[in-house]
This record gives sequence, C-alpha cells and structure tokens, in this order.
Amino acid sequence: MLASIKTNEFKGSQSKALAMMYFRVAIILFGAQLLFGLIAAIQFLVPGFLFELLDFSVARTVHINALVVWMLYAMIGSVYFMLADETGEDGVHMLLGKIGFWVLTLAVTIVVLVFIFVQVGAGTEASIWFINEGREYIEAPRWADIGIVVVVLIFYWNVFATYMKGRQTGIMTVMVADLLALAGLYVAGMFFTDNISMDQFWWWWVIHLWVEATWEVFVGALAAYALIKIIGAKREIVEMWLWIEVLMLFGSGILGMGHHYFWIGTPEYWWEIGALFSALEPVPLVAMFVHVLYDWGKEQGIAKAEGRQGSVMNNGPAMAWIVTNAFGNFLGAGIWGFFHTLPQVNIYTHGTQFTAAHGHLAFFGAYATILIGMMYMSIQYAYGIDRLKATFKSKMAIFMITFGVLGMGIALTIAGYEQVLVERAELGGGWNAFFMAQELPWYIQAQMWRAIMGVVTFVGFIYLVWDLLTLGKQAKKAQAAA
Repeated sequence: MLASIKTNEFKGSQSKALAMMYFRVAIILFGAQLLFGLIAAIQFLVPGFLFELLDFSVARTVHINALVVWMLYAMIGSVYFMLADETGEDGVHMLLGKIGFWVLTLAVTIVVLVFIFVQVGAGTEASIWFINEGREYIEAPRWADIGIVVVVLIFYWNVFATYMKGRQTGIMTVMVADLLALAGLYVAGMFFTDNISMDQFWWWWVIHLWVEATWEVFVGALAAYALIKIIGAKREIVEMWLWIEVLMLFGSGILGMGHHYFWIGTPEYWWEIGALFSALEPVPLVAMFVHVLYDWGKEQGIAKAEGRQGSVMNNGPAMAWIVTNAFGNFLGAGIWGFFHTLPQVNIYTHGTQFTAAHGHLAFFGAYATILIGMMYMSIQYAYGIDRLKATFKSKMAIFMITFGVLGMGIALTIAGYEQVLVERAELGGGWNAFFMAQELPWYIQAQMWRAIMGVVTFVGFIYLVWDLLTLGKQAKKAQAAA
C-alpha cells in the first residue's frame, strides 16, 4: 500500500503551485549562499582576494542572509505544499499569497543588490532604514524587516484561514501555532536600545527562539507529514512525538536560550540552565524517526513472513534527505552545540571557529536537509509520479553535500581547537594572540580544508540542481513505459 494520501490527490492545487514558485527561488538563493561562502572561505586564506570590490564583511553578510532567506522561502513553500493534503482544502486566499511571494522576492532582490553594490553607509538613521541595520545575521535594512513581517503575516493568515475551513489535524494545529511564533518573534529584533546588553538580549531572542526553537518545531511538523506521505507512518505515532517536541519547547527552547547569556551580564545561573536544556532540542525529532522506522521495518518483516507486500517507500530521494535530517540535527545542533556551550568550555571557545563549525553543521543538519527533501516531494507531485526512485545524480548530490558540510565542520572544529589552545589558553586572548593564532599552520591548514570541502559541497549542489531539473521527466517517462 502506498502512503495514505495519494501523490496526485490535489492535482492542479493552487497552493502546491505556489509552493513550487517558492522552491524555485529557494534553490537559487541556496546557490548564492554557497557561492558567497566559497568567496569568504578563499578570503580567509587570501585576504586581498576581491578587496574593495567584494570585501569579506560583505561576502559573509550575503552568505549568512542568503542562508536564512532561502530557508524561509523553502519553509513557506513546504507549508503551502502540505496545506491541501492536511486540511482537505486548497488555500483560501491564494491571490494574497501570490502577491506576498512577489513582494518578498522583489524586496530580497533589492536588499542583496544593496549589500553587494552599496555595502555600507554613514552610520546614520538613513543607513539603518535603507542599507544595513548592523545586527549580525539579521542585517536587512529596516524597510525590508517590516516587509518580511508583513509578507509572513499574509502567509500566516492564508494558512490559518485554510486550517479553520478544513480538516484540523494535529500536524496542522502545531504548524499553525508555530507559524504565529515564527512571525511574532522576528519583531523582537526590529527595535533598538542604547544599552548594548539589553539590545543583545532582544537580538538573541530572534537568533535563538526564532531560529533554534520555532524552527525546530516547524521541522518536526514537516517530518511528521513527510513520514506519513512517504512510508505511510502511523499518524498517532508521529503526532505523539510532535506534541512532545512542543512540550519540550518550553524547556529546551526558552530555558535553553540561556546558553547565549554568558557574555551579556545576566545572572550566572543561566549558564548551566542554558547549556543543559539547549542540548535537549533535537531529542524528540530523533525519537520520532527511530520509532517510525522501527515500526515500519517491523511491519515489513511481518508482511514478508506472511507472503504479502508491505507498505512501499514512494520517494527514495526525499526519504534519504529526511533521515539525514534526523541524525544531522542531533549531530550538528545537539552534540556540536552542546560541547562548546557549557560555560566552563565557552569561556575559551566563544567567538572562535567552534561557533562556525556548530553553525554549519546545525543549519545543514537541522533545516537544509528536510527542506531539500520537501523539494523532492514537490517534484513527485508536479509530475504525478507514484514512486520516485533515486538516481546516480540524487546519490551524488546527497553524498557530496553531506560529506562537504561535515568536512567543513570538522575543519572548522580543528581551527577552533587551535584557537582555544594557542590564542585563549596559552596567550591569554588579546589582539596579539588573535593574530598570532591565525598565522599558525594548524589554523591555515584547517581553513584550506574548509575551502576544499566548500568546493565539494558546491559540486554536490550542482548535482542536486541537475537532478531536480531532470528527475521528474525521467521518472514520468519510465512510469509511462511501465
């Protein structure tokens, strides 16, 4: 038996068509993120590379913001894709949804062009509004900030109205509640205070509760939906673990935010609280996958023993990326996050390449993997394919991207270890120590390997795009022949 909801049940769905539009822009921005990341990696080794044409600070800004925005596009696309299947209704305000898409795309295009060609301003109120707000990771100018919130609210209203009109599953109930937090928490990073500690406090609300808490629950909802669609997982199992994920949000998400408070003057008890609870974030997601895959394998064994066919995995590439998500989330967000946020360790690792290693592994493992899996599900829908099998390009894409990002994470961890050992523990962490540590062979070799692994990742991305562009036609042709 195939998954409980047929692939083509909502053929011609407006919400799914809009999802495809979001996925197309997401993959373009994903490529831009990797390209500017490669440029920044080269500038670590050759500081004069593109100097005064595309400085490191600008390449890094575009690299990080492209990451956040392509994931936002893919997230919105994923929700529109699952909306009709989960509610039984197509989007009820699709004209508004399309307007929101074009407004967001125009705004993102303008912001990227300003980052690249204007780059910096005079540090006045006008610069904050039209060039760069100056907050790391959320540098978009104020007008774009407001536009993002408006677009996300339009998107939220569309999803909420469809949810209220149609079937109200546990997955969509969690998704609707989470999307309200997704839109609301971004606002915390839009106002400015003169006190740097207070300003950083609110900024971390965006970085942690927006990205690390609400996004984690979002990923859980997507994983639950995908497992039902691809292998026919039992809804009661995935929704049970999804509700556990929501319950843990109040501990692992909110209390776990304390691991960011180490350097901004908050009470010392936040150190241990933050370090402990932040490590628990990925646990329910991993448990969901283990439980579902165990039950699925057990059912397959029973079916085989009884001489009948069990449930069929109807999308091999998507399943591969979603399984990678479960364990990549645990590795990058959980293990790599935990071992450098304990206060006794973080006093040495803070601001080193340990943070970059954690960031690369966590964003890839926790978010990029499942969003790519959703793109493969959209290919299956777009071409009306009952069973999508992995090709050589599919396998090369997931292997090279995963191997490349893991290699970057290990290289950056080695660079961070060198910084901790030499710059912090041995030389005391001053400016002189900072520059001396970056000239030692370990650090330079680690950054060289980071750049090499970046090239491997980019080649994997080329395979991914090639596969997404050709897989549907090939599978459709094979299905027709069969």
